[in-house]
Amino acid sequence: MTKEKALVAMSGGIDSFVAAALLKKRGFNVSAVFMRLYDGKISKEQETFAKKAALRLNINLLILDLRKEFKKEVVNYFLNGYKKGITPNPCVVCNKKIKFNYLLKTAEKLEAAFIATGHYARKKKAKIGNKKPKTIYKLLAAKDREKDQSYFLWQLDQKTLKNVLFPIGKYTKKEIKKLAKNFGFPAFKIKESQNACFLKGEKLEAFLKNNLKGTFCRPGRILTREGKLLGKHQGLCLYTIGQRKGLYLSKGPWYVFAKDIEKNILVVTNSKKDLWRKKIIAKNVNWIQGKFPEKLPKDIKAKIRYRDKASKVSLEKVSKKGKVCLLEFKEAKQAVASGQSVVFYHKNELLGGGIISNNLL
Repeated sequence: MTKEKALVAMSGGIDSFVAAALLKKRGFNVSAVFMRLYDGKISKEQETFAKKAALRLNINLLILDLRKEFKKEVVNYFLNGYKKGITPNPCVVCNKKIKFNYLLKTAEKLEAAFIATGHYARKKKAKIGNKKPKTIYKLLAAKDREKDQSYFLWQLDQKTLKNVLFPIGKYTKKEIKKLAKNFGFPAFKIKESQNACFLKGEKLEAFLKNNLKGTFCRPGRILTREGKLLGKHQGLCLYTIGQRKGLYLSKGPWYVFAKDIEKNILVVTNSKKDLWRKKIIAKNVNWIQGKFPEKLPKDIKAKIRYRDKASKVSLEKVSKKGKVCLLEFKEAKQAVASGQSVVFYHKNELLGGGIISNNLL
């Protein structure tokens, strides 16, 4: 049994609790860290729960106040995305710039060999190359495909993967609940939010109106693709590509087709066919191996949103280093939103991902 140090990100929830408990059972010298990311009742409850969980496991808990960093790197990124007319994915950015970044920095200070999280994902050590084989770490989807969170981890690099552990990745959620009971998980429950954590239960529309200024949340014209005036919108920040609800237009259904930020115009269509795309551009692409693979597998699939079904796609390098790629899906995808993540898979391995560009083809 190992006595190596492992630093676990403790959220106060069941998944991080079991992750820490499993590592402790395996013989790791476990300590935990709670990241204070924003103010409010929910954050305070989570911190209290994290303290109770650490106490139950008899491990040290360090509190990191990262509210300023979180606002700068995640909340501002989120708001700036909506200013540009795109649909940002804050969880992806938070994982890279906040959670894993500060976990690694704290682990180095504490001289911990590993960091660990309660993400439903897995990693695998492998060799690539023939003449001089190179050791790499692959990022794999979780055993529980319904809970798999690898989609949100596509920006991780080899340095991080080398030092990270995903203790619950080989279990289903049902199995985790049983383990939590066996490990004596304290009698409390955190509601799992379906929205960004910093909304703190507030509706997205209200949050955007309260935090965005300028024309982004001011009323403007709604036009068809042909330029016909249909009515007024309540602010471009409140709409995303493919949206149907909240348009309040007659002779529908109508769908959001595009947003003209400069002119404050919402462009709509009454044909679903207009929302389908076969080709998209991915920018700021990150490859888990560190660079564009020398040989791409033939059967690559991609997802354009977390709950999207992975679909067959061909992938072509546009820039020299593979940071910009052209993707062509075998079957068209509906409501492709700029700013969202497109993630590439080969079977259960996550190869990489990128940001869907405004340049939709």
